[in-house]
Amino acid sequence: MSAVLVTESSFTVKTPSAVPAIRSVVLDTNVVLDVFVFDDVFTRPLAQALRSGALTAWADRHTLKELALVLAYPSFKLTAEAQRTVRDAYGALVRIADGEGTPVELPPCRDRDDQKFLELTARAGAAWLVSKDQRVLSMGGGRRLPFEVVSPRKAAALLEGAAAGS
Repeated sequence: MSAVLVTESSFTVKTPSAVPAIRSVVLDTNVVLDVFVFDDVFTRPLAQALRSGALTAWADRHTLKELALVLAYPSFKLTAEAQRTVRDAYGALVRIADGEGTPVELPPCRDRDDQKFLELTARAGAAWLVSKDQRVLSMGGGRRLPFEVVSPRKAAALLEGAAAGS
């Protein structure tokens, strides 16, 4: 698989000026890759909202470590410089949450590696966990989560709906 590195100048989507409130979000690693490496069409509204300040993204040392490990996968064929560029671009747009654990009890994720994203979302008080992982997405809706779990496509629709509704 050949990866395409996307720089900030590669994004030309206009930010909806009417996203009514700043929302806090957590992006799982695959969504970060879609924004900063693959320029996935469904993550463009997220990217623009992050860059405009309409969304605030959160990360912590665990999620940043996972991102660094994944960026180094040989299948992505990213040079060390390209990996650093992605980490720096993402790092410039996120707030870092300190600490461990959560303020509320959370159900366990079926994929223990993804539990860190649930914990970070709760600890940061974020409104959304944006994920493509079906095991994570299945935790939304009716579970004991103090936030929504949404796909990039649903997040884009919510952002576009908020912009259209004002």
